Amino acid sequence: MAAIQVAAIVFATRAARHVGDAVNRFERDVKPIVADLKVVSAEAARATTSAAAQVQRAEQVLADLVRRVDDTAAVVQSSIVGPAREGYAVVQGIIAALGVLRGPGGRGASRKRPAAAEEEDALFIG
Repeated sequence: MAAIQVAAIVFATRAARHVGDAVNRFERDVKPIVADLKVVSAEAARATTSAAAQVQRAEQVLADLVRRVDDTAAVVQSSIVGPAREGYAVVQGIIAALGVLRGPGGRGASRKRPAAAEEEDALFIG
């Protein structure tokens, strides 16, 4: 019985040694992987920070572009559309003045045909 116990102890010692060696090999194999993961993680964090800064910069550029377009539209509005409205108002004033100068009846009075001509048109067969 003692021989069996000694054999079991020797077997357990060898098994423990093999398990220890396997754990050491595993740690030796895993350490470079863990180190690479740390490097990749640090690079990913740096890339994320850089991307966030780039997005913020793009937002600023876009906001500046929108502001400039609005300013340009306002300048066009004030320098082209405003004078065009004023010019249209002047033309309408001239038309109204000419209408008054034509006399009573305004524009239609000079274009109206005499009543006799209308009667002749009604009688024309052709």
